[in-house]
Amino acid sequence: MGAEARQKETRIEAHGVTLLRDRLATGALDALALVESYIARIEAREPEVGAWAWFDPDFVRSQARALDAHRRAGRRLGRLHGLPVGLKDIIDTARIPTENGCSMDAGRVPLKDAYVVERLKKEGAIIMGKTVTTELAFMHPGKTANPHNTGHTPGGSSQGSAAAVADGMVPLAVGTQTGGSIIRPASFCGVTGYKPSFGAIPRRGILTQSPSLDTVGVFASDPAGAALLADVLFGYDPEDPATHFEPAPALATAAATKPRLKPVFGFVRPPGWENADDQLKEAFGELVEALGEQVFELPLPGVFDTASEKRSVINMAEMSYHYYRYGRDGADQIADVTREAIEQGNATLARDYLSALDYPKVLNAALDEIFTRCDAMLCPSALGPAPKGLNTTGNPIFNGLWTLCGVPCINLPLLTSQEGLPMGVQLVGARGDDARLMRHAQWLFDWCGQDAPEGV
Repeated sequence: MGAEARQKETRIEAHGVTLLRDRLATGALDALALVESYIARIEAREPEVGAWAWFDPDFVRSQARALDAHRRAGRRLGRLHGLPVGLKDIIDTARIPTENGCSMDAGRVPLKDAYVVERLKKEGAIIMGKTVTTELAFMHPGKTANPHNTGHTPGGSSQGSAAAVADGMVPLAVGTQTGGSIIRPASFCGVTGYKPSFGAIPRRGILTQSPSLDTVGVFASDPAGAALLADVLFGYDPEDPATHFEPAPALATAAATKPRLKPVFGFVRPPGWENADDQLKEAFGELVEALGEQVFELPLPGVFDTASEKRSVINMAEMSYHYYRYGRDGADQIADVTREAIEQGNATLARDYLSALDYPKVLNAALDEIFTRCDAMLCPSALGPAPKGLNTTGNPIFNGLWTLCGVPCINLPLLTSQEGLPMGVQLVGARGDDARLMRHAQWLFDWCGQDAPEGV
């Protein structure tokens, strides 16, 4: 077997992240051998996909060698020992560029790691590089293309993270979501994308766009891999007032535990359903039919109809404050869509902003009742497959209302369009009940892989 074939085999095995972790821990696989396979994949595919904002193979190799020596010395191994992780380029990395996808921040090199980077290093992860973000994590696309068809968008704003995992360049990646920036690119690229409950993962050292909405999340090939990574990142940080000092939910254990009873899902047609692609509607009809008694149709109360508008008010108002210097000093250097959003925020009335901040309380009161009737809500992750062209990141309408509520969401890559493009299934859980959502997400992922009728 040639070197190229061996590299491909190692990388394919990496898609089972929990299995890969175990092989690294026992020494059945060296971290250096693993990263060499990913480096080869990146070098072969990056010119076409464009997932990386910063990548240094020698830096990756040096980390892997150090971790292999650490293991051979018989020292304690971290929970992510030897696993490569990509980081969205709005997450500070000490002595490594973090340019926020913005020309105004070109050459910016932080002096300190973000909280999540500290945790990754402590648990033995390999920092694979910085993945492409849209400009300032908003709507103006970066260079990344969809690995399934490079003429189509990968989504945004965590586009590089989703595309890198989808193309087998890295097994795990970290992103953020303020509207739909984890779930939507995960749907378009055909990977698992997990946005936890608001405040679950500290945001210190990450570009602030909207502190009432910004949420850190992860990408992997399956829910178990996402759970493994997220377990390491959950925690309390006194520098992030959204976090709480409380026990972590043990997501990896939850993903590995079968529900005692088969879950019951509430099928939701969220606001904007009328604009969904006909293929998506047909595919969901087939999925609901196949699930049978385990799903029932669940209409959302009318109060959710204006959730997208309220979320936008909060996002734009807070963005105009935190991005003030970009609008003031570089209005001619940022994209029109970014500048217009800042201007929209500048024009927002205080009463409208404060009123919008109260809105999640109303929505979550309705959700509290809904979750007494189902284990999780089932709905689309996006309007359909990834739109053609790289000048858009797609519509986040099926994501923003859940971000506003602060509830956990996960995209499962279960459906495919006639053109061969992924279409995601989104599960939504009760706020703070991330472990339960992860358990049921893994159940549905496995069911669709094993027991679902052909075509689902």
